[in-house]
Amino acid sequence: MFFYDEIPIRVRYGETDQMGVVHHGNYALYLEMGRTEWLRKMGLSYNEMEKSGVMLPVISMSLNYKKSALYDEVIKVKTQLKKNPSVKIEFDYEITNAAGDVLVTANTVLAFIDMNSKRPMKCPDYILKKIELF
Repeated sequence: MFFYDEIPIRVRYGETDQMGVVHHGNYALYLEMGRTEWLRKMGLSYNEMEKSGVMLPVISMSLNYKKSALYDEVIKVKTQLKKNPSVKIEFDYEITNAAGDVLVTANTVLAFIDMNSKRPMKCPDYILKKIELF
């Protein structure tokens, strides 16, 4: 089982519709926030990866909506690595409310891309080593 991280997010008014329900498009941002914090806790950052010539674009995203998140609720985004990275890195997510109800389950796949050639590359060794520590 891989390390997971969980972050709280308070739903802001601008993320909701007139009924106070989070617009579906905002969940991609919540997933990114969870993934960024997961990487940060591994000692990695997008900024440092890009400085070393590695891009990590999302190539696939799927979300399953179970229940609505509402304005001013504190939701939790749980992020977990699905398997050891290769040319791709895959994450699973679970978003819950304060009562513990599952609101959304999701999955993203990102590709390691060499910034110079714009071609796929293997996961850099320094990233694999950090993941192995957890």
